[in-house]
Amino acid sequence: MINRILIRMKVVQMLYSYLLTRSDFNILPAPEAQSRDKRYAYSLYCDLLLLLVDLSGFKVSNFEGRPRIERVEKRQKNDSSRIAQALASNDEMADIALAHKSFYDALAPMRLRLKTEVRESSIYKEYSRKKNIPEIQEEVAMWKAVFSTVLLRDAQLQELIKGNPEFTHVGYEQALAMFDSTLSDYSSVRSSLVDARRGLEQSLDKAYELYHSLFQLMIDLTHLRELQLDEAKHKYLPTHDDLNPRLRFVENQFIKSLEENEDMQEYLKENPISWVDDDVTLRRLLDKILESDIYKKYMDAKVTDYAADCELWYQLLKNVIIESDDLAEALESQSVYWNDDLNIMGSFVLKTIRNFASSEGAPVKLLPKYKDAEDERFGPGLFEKAIADRQDYRELIDECLVESRWDPERLAFMDIVILTTAIAELLNFESIPTLVTVNEYTEIANYYSTPKSGQFITGMLYAIINNLKKSGRLVKE
Repeated sequence: MINRILIRMKVVQMLYSYLLTRSDFNILPAPEAQSRDKRYAYSLYCDLLLLLVDLSGFKVSNFEGRPRIERVEKRQKNDSSRIAQALASNDEMADIALAHKSFYDALAPMRLRLKTEVRESSIYKEYSRKKNIPEIQEEVAMWKAVFSTVLLRDAQLQELIKGNPEFTHVGYEQALAMFDSTLSDYSSVRSSLVDARRGLEQSLDKAYELYHSLFQLMIDLTHLRELQLDEAKHKYLPTHDDLNPRLRFVENQFIKSLEENEDMQEYLKENPISWVDDDVTLRRLLDKILESDIYKKYMDAKVTDYAADCELWYQLLKNVIIESDDLAEALESQSVYWNDDLNIMGSFVLKTIRNFASSEGAPVKLLPKYKDAEDERFGPGLFEKAIADRQDYRELIDECLVESRWDPERLAFMDIVILTTAIAELLNFESIPTLVTVNEYTEIANYYSTPKSGQFITGMLYAIINNLKKSGRLVKE
């Protein structure tokens, strides 16, 4: 019942929040106290970060303007450049590269030899031979060991490092500790990723809760009207109409079937839902219902049957309740997810009401949370792939940006997230046609991003698809 349209939206939402709040690399700031030890420590710390990027297959260019850090070597089987890619994507590294151009230039005569030493080391070879793609913690451990046992023991590199006029032994040790801390911080990304996964699951759970909550809203509105009619009978001077109310609305057979529905009762046992405490919203919605032509036509009909009772709530939900600003405010106060979910979940509630109508009063099954096990796995799988390979996907995006001459600096962050998720779907879900993926993420861009994003996302995705097909990475239609 939670379909892939909603799942895609949820993955985009969670990926946006995760990437927006999580910096993969926490580059330490320059120290405020400018002692010689601290000045040298921070300078060497930046040099080591630049060295890691350089030895991982990246180059720095355009020192005259704002430097660009770009990959020049292809990814290997067991990629050891994820840390470097994260560094290269960090805006602070461009400033570091510019400030440390002299160190970068000094690496030139020893660059090839240092790369060879790294790749010939037993540490690097053991990492490269792993059968499965190494975890990020393993890459962090590999680079820490390579720096301490290979690079920092190289005589020529040591001469360059200690040739800095600011060199101090204390500063040297502090720089190594800072470098180690930064790599460890990158490794800790796993804990925030667990929180993001949990957030995705909770968001989908809340969507299914909204499905039931809309049904409960109909029940509670009916009970409120019943209470109003009863109170009118007992007021000081009741009128004839107060004493003889028309009960068609409160005796609606669809509402009775819904209250007795086994699936609804079972869900409420585990997830108690009630709108009774939100008396203001209930009364405002009920007032809108009683004033509506839909209600008046229903109450004035000569006869009604089960189908008519279902049709009443179908029309009220579609044209009065879902369109109400009062409901929107109430949903926003109850869950940060629900306003975005309302139209999709509302459509499933309407579909369920149709099922009740066609059943002619026989027991009806409410829609399950997911259509099948494949749909249940789709969201977590898509999110995992988008997170795990986002650096690769960003390179695909940047490649097409260069071809299109679009300035990467002007690209909306949400557009990057949408494209990243779409590429993850293109490359990892063979049963989903490319046209479906393009159309779905174009719609998401129209909903979440800038006014021109839909058209931009469409063009970018077709360009990315063409490049992926040329390289043989994408073979489906």
